[in-house]
Amino acid sequence: MLHPRAFKVTVVWTLFLLYVGSVVHATESSLACPDWPTCFGTMVPEMTGGVFWEHLHRLIAGGLVLMFMLATWLARKETQHRPWILRACVAGLVLLVVQSVFGGLTVIYQLPDMVSTTHLSLAFVFLALATVLAAATAQPAASGEDFGPGVGRRLSILAAIGAGVVFLQSALGALVRHTEAGMACPDIPLCLGRVVPPLVNLQITAHFTHRVLAIITLLLVLYLVGWAYRAEVPASLRKRLAAAAFLVVAQVVLGVASVLMVLAVAPVSLHTLFAAALLSVLVWIATVSRQER
Repeated sequence: MLHPRAFKVTVVWTLFLLYVGSVVHATESSLACPDWPTCFGTMVPEMTGGVFWEHLHRLIAGGLVLMFMLATWLARKETQHRPWILRACVAGLVLLVVQSVFGGLTVIYQLPDMVSTTHLSLAFVFLALATVLAAATAQPAASGEDFGPGVGRRLSILAAIGAGVVFLQSALGALVRHTEAGMACPDIPLCLGRVVPPLVNLQITAHFTHRVLAIITLLLVLYLVGWAYRAEVPASLRKRLAAAAFLVVAQVVLGVASVLMVLAVAPVSLHTLFAAALLSVLVWIATVSRQER
């Protein structure tokens, strides 16, 4: 069957789109194309400077829509016995259209904070949906007997909670990005020289809350991984759990590096990419363990 591969490609494509989108913001290229959906009145502008990143982002987004349409068409033919998959695909297509509209609004209204934050948050929602479809349609690597009694259920719940916390952290990170709060606390590990800074404005409050939630996310994911390794979990999931542990630690390191390097392009862009990858891994674990339990 081709649709599982198409859904996996969609997940990877979405991760790449999120990475390029982060580069667009980090390089201050968000308004390099002042109009939408064209760029300086054409669909084939000169790909130089900020236009390269901004228009590349748009092209990748358009390709993602086409890729997911293909995956939906394949799923319609091959999953008639699982109608919920087609319904999820339709929801994904609607989500892509809404997300694209918000992308256009960010340009037309010149990067309003909440519109830009919503645009990025919806991208994470679509990534989670695409991951559910990829995991649910993948060929199972293990049978239900590979789980110990009650292990699959608990793993599914813990991974889903972890994914929810990572999404909240990512949405808050989007707010930090688009309110220009990335350097509201320029020191590490303190914030403005204090353990708890004066929360006198949105920038400081958002940045400090993002740091606190990062610690909670780190502890939660590491607990999940530690518990799962002690439990009877299939080897295929152990690899994904190891990936989750690596990603959450790398996320913290990249967050620190982003501040110490004054929001350099590389750590900031990778920070977004690794957050998206961590969300996808946790959603995959939750989906597979729910099916197999």
